[in-house]
Amino acid sequence: MKIDILTLFPEMFETLKSSIIGRAINKNLITLNCINIRDFSKNKHKKCDDYPFGGGVGMVMMPQPIYDALNFVDPEHTALRIYLSPKGKILNNCLAKKLSFSKHLVLLCGHYEGVDQRILDNYIDDEISIGDYVLTGGEIPAMVLVDAVSRFIPDVLGSDESAYKDSFEDGLLEFPQYTRPENFNGFKVPEVLLSGHHKNIEEWRLNQKKEITEKNRPDLIKKLNSDNND
Repeated sequence: MKIDILTLFPEMFETLKSSIIGRAINKNLITLNCINIRDFSKNKHKKCDDYPFGGGVGMVMMPQPIYDALNFVDPEHTALRIYLSPKGKILNNCLAKKLSFSKHLVLLCGHYEGVDQRILDNYIDDEISIGDYVLTGGEIPAMVLVDAVSRFIPDVLGSDESAYKDSFEDGLLEFPQYTRPENFNGFKVPEVLLSGHHKNIEEWRLNQKKEITEKNRPDLIKKLNSDNND
């Protein structure tokens, strides 16, 4: 998959070049490019923002630099262009999985009070949010999207099966995990996990998933019940 990120702060994405995503980049499973929107500004000072028409606080990102940057990375508009915005649809596991089938993503990171609406109306395909809160820019949401989507790209994880056994895959949160030692500061690993009885282990894990989901995300339980009724 090819991912182009349009941003005013490309240096923020250096962290993506480490750990699992970094290995995926090194294995050419993902091509990640960070494009500085300022490089496309026709203003002699490389200005990319201006005051909003109609008044109001803050600044708005100007259309010209973004338009030229989009045409540079995706001249035929064959990529899926996404604007990271608190006004967008919520990113969830299902959407991340769907996006993982795309060959080319272009992610636009807004800043200040946002982006000129003419860009969004005419040159962007979708708006995606990572939650019901507002951040100072779209860079962190873009990192979250890249990480969430990458997990579903074949061979990115050590086992492709891992992505399909985590939280949300079956509508529930993941069960607890334990490793050595069996006794840590007097806290012991549940006996069932040491029994070798696979059926009992699976039942225990399912019950744990239900309990954790009911405690932390009762909304997911309600959704599951609603889906089952349907």
